[in-house]
Amino acid sequence: MQLFRHSNRTRTAETQRVYAAYELAHTLVDFAAAISFTIGSVLFLWESMKTPAIWLFIVGSFCFLCKPSLRLMREVKLWRMGKVDQLARRMEAE
Repeated sequence: MQLFRHSNRTRTAETQRVYAAYELAHTLVDFAAAISFTIGSVLFLWESMKTPAIWLFIVGSFCFLCKPSLRLMREVKLWRMGKVDQLARRMEAE
């Protein structure tokens, strides 16, 4: 079983549920990043709002860092679920 294979996502109802939960989290983080950068950009129009704008850019950057982390965590979780399934099948065969 390899990481980032589409078949890992649709193997069972449980893997589909895990995939959907991680996709939802990824989408929420994507929106948080976009909103942070948009508001931060607007705040840069006023010199007095420079510090909050910078903080929003930092928050948006952190959100962008979280996106690939969520994808990797999802794929490792699905991969591990497959390993458990394989182990269970081996135990049943014995």
